[in-house]
Amino acid sequence: MTIPQITQIESLLSQPQHIVIIPHRNPDGDAMGSTLALAGYLKKKGHTPQVIAPNEYPQFLQWLPGNEEVLIYSQNSDQATEKIMAADLVFTLDFNHFSRTGSDMEAVLKNVVAPIVMIDHHQQPADYAVVTYSDTAMSSTCEMIYHFIDSLGDTELIDKDMASCIYTGIMTDTGSFRFSSTTAQTHQVVAALIAKGANNTEIHQNLNDSWSLSKMQLLGVALKNLRVLEEFNTAYITITQKELDDHNFQKGDTEGFVNYGLTLLGIRFAVIFIENKADNIIKMSLRSKGDFSVNDVAREHYSGGGHINAAGGKSDLNMEDTITHFISILPQYKAQLTQ
Repeated sequence: MTIPQITQIESLLSQPQHIVIIPHRNPDGDAMGSTLALAGYLKKKGHTPQVIAPNEYPQFLQWLPGNEEVLIYSQNSDQATEKIMAADLVFTLDFNHFSRTGSDMEAVLKNVVAPIVMIDHHQQPADYAVVTYSDTAMSSTCEMIYHFIDSLGDTELIDKDMASCIYTGIMTDTGSFRFSSTTAQTHQVVAALIAKGANNTEIHQNLNDSWSLSKMQLLGVALKNLRVLEEFNTAYITITQKELDDHNFQKGDTEGFVNYGLTLLGIRFAVIFIENKADNIIKMSLRSKGDFSVNDVAREHYSGGGHINAAGGKSDLNMEDTITHFISILPQYKAQLTQ
């Protein structure tokens, strides 16, 4: 954070405030970890924070400290809207555009009169906040929350619960510290969090060792559907709505499936296509190695975006036509994928 940003934040937080903290729709470990950690910090500073998530998030994240106080907009839209509009200050975390909260919540946020603070590490942030703390080189929004608290001189206020939330977001957004966004500074922050009480063994177990049999079998289906396009060093996975339904799909069950494509020797680009009949779209997660930007691919072709090596998007075509279109665009990226 810059000195002017720190000064402005200190001014915004100089008196007790009613503060709403919002993650993106379909929040992941980084989104929930950062919002809950910030809520814990703001409580200790004498404020009244309320985390409002646009919709439900996976069961494997519901152990996070503070989870029981989260208000779900899709289940309590009137109450959530009232709290948002009455807030003295709003923080938006882990997203860079109101549209990432879903159309209903986006409409509410566009009418907010309170000042908004954005903390996010995605590329090309929108210009809606009075303070935009954006750092695309950062591993995660959770790592940014640690630096946010540090910039305000308050790391001594980080307790075990806050440390566990921040650790969770860093760990999940770095693929358990495998991705290139993991820096020496990231490890220094993680060391500080462990010293504050974050139990790394328990956190990894909570996130990774609670699979249902149906989720494990769904992974088997995904791997059976894996296809490799050797000419483009690309792999992709498809999962139909029927395959989801046949395996009792629960929100978050396919998290991380796309990364299996990247484990194949020589693969630089991996995508998973997941049919969503309710929204009549094909949801996409894109991952890459090296300097191949899936953010560019997602923005150019799939109404999405994210980071250089991790992005999301969607297709309004059916599964077969989506795959045909995807294969048709690969020649324009061949030089980058095979260099």
